[in-house]
Amino acid sequence: MTTIPAAVPDRLRVDFDIYDPALAAPVDVMQETMAGLAARGPVVWSSAYGGHWVVTGYAEAHSVLRDHETFSSWPNNLVLRDAGVPMIPLEIDPPDHTAFRHALQPLFAPTRMRALEDQIRTIAGDLIDGFASSGGAEFVAQFAHELPTRVFLALMGWPLDDAPMFTTATDAILLGVPGGTEEESNAARLQAQQQLFGYFANVVATRRGGSSPDSDVTAAIIETPVPFADGPRQLTDAELCNMFFLLLVAGLHTVQGSLAWSLVHLAANPDQRQRLLDDPSLLKGAVEELLRIEAAVAMGRRVTRDTSLSDVELKAGDQVLVLLAAANRDEHEFDEPVEVRIDRSPNRHLSFGVGVHRCLGSHLARIELQVALEELLRRIPDYRLDPDRPVVSHGSQVRGVVQLPILFTPEPALAATTS
Repeated sequence: MTTIPAAVPDRLRVDFDIYDPALAAPVDVMQETMAGLAARGPVVWSSAYGGHWVVTGYAEAHSVLRDHETFSSWPNNLVLRDAGVPMIPLEIDPPDHTAFRHALQPLFAPTRMRALEDQIRTIAGDLIDGFASSGGAEFVAQFAHELPTRVFLALMGWPLDDAPMFTTATDAILLGVPGGTEEESNAARLQAQQQLFGYFANVVATRRGGSSPDSDVTAAIIETPVPFADGPRQLTDAELCNMFFLLLVAGLHTVQGSLAWSLVHLAANPDQRQRLLDDPSLLKGAVEELLRIEAAVAMGRRVTRDTSLSDVELKAGDQVLVLLAAANRDEHEFDEPVEVRIDRSPNRHLSFGVGVHRCLGSHLARIELQVALEELLRRIPDYRLDPDRPVVSHGSQVRGVVQLPILFTPEPALAATTS
């Protein structure tokens, strides 16, 4: 375990815990907490989880994320820092990281992203059809959670009919057993992970040697040799299942949270929402600003060699937590950083990371968010938060929103419009 460095002054010592349930609600508590950390300095020391550095400054975060030789991505998770298997490719450093990223390129090729846009719009429309005529919805359950789940299946070329199983399993991983004990929740999470890994293993077994890599993107990932440093080889079943799980969870929680925060912020800024209604071409920039203002991820890194960061001495073996949401509100990089400005330019936010571990699915996430907001603004333009039902968030290294009840003017039922 890391011990408190003797050279750390008292003003830089905090007891910040990224997993503290108190940070979950209301939505602005986390931002207020991070602002307090940033006021102490761009790099502070937390006593939580055996001790770790917390980076809040933009320049410092940028420096850490770009230097994979000094700041290893393994382990990323503070809680599992002393155990577990690295998530691929999130917690793998070059050169193997480069090989694993190469294996995933077929999923995110520009031509594939363009083809997926129409599918995403259809999925978004189908989900909105399910509640548009009711005048209200639990936005996360009925849209923000379902959309990235179904998009993941479309991305992989797997049956959309399997979405209910993925929804149930990912709900269990995220929420455990609502109202249950910690033991019950952990058991539910384990069972859900086993169910998903069983599904992934079956996909690998049925496609390895049995599907055409030219017509099946999953088969292409399975069958194509990967150029590792010690020679090209196919990925193992365990590596493939590990990657599929990360793709699902990473894409799900981040998009779910970003969609929910987008509605929260636009509901609080009706003038900006009206600008988007009047001029949808502003949506691309608005998505970037909404990504900046509520970055979901706090990235973990491990120091590999003694170094310094903003005049703070870090030792080999120290753990580092990079708060992207705090870095994105650094006044040294952004003018009026706490303000939502949908036409902000330039907007060099770090929500997708930077360096070799920059999010491979960033373009897909942008498409999902832009298409979803286009369809939501078109179909339920006057939505508002339900004053009688609070927004429920959750804290962790991947923050998110669990419940977001909304109200709106019901869209006329199809039967009424065609009669």
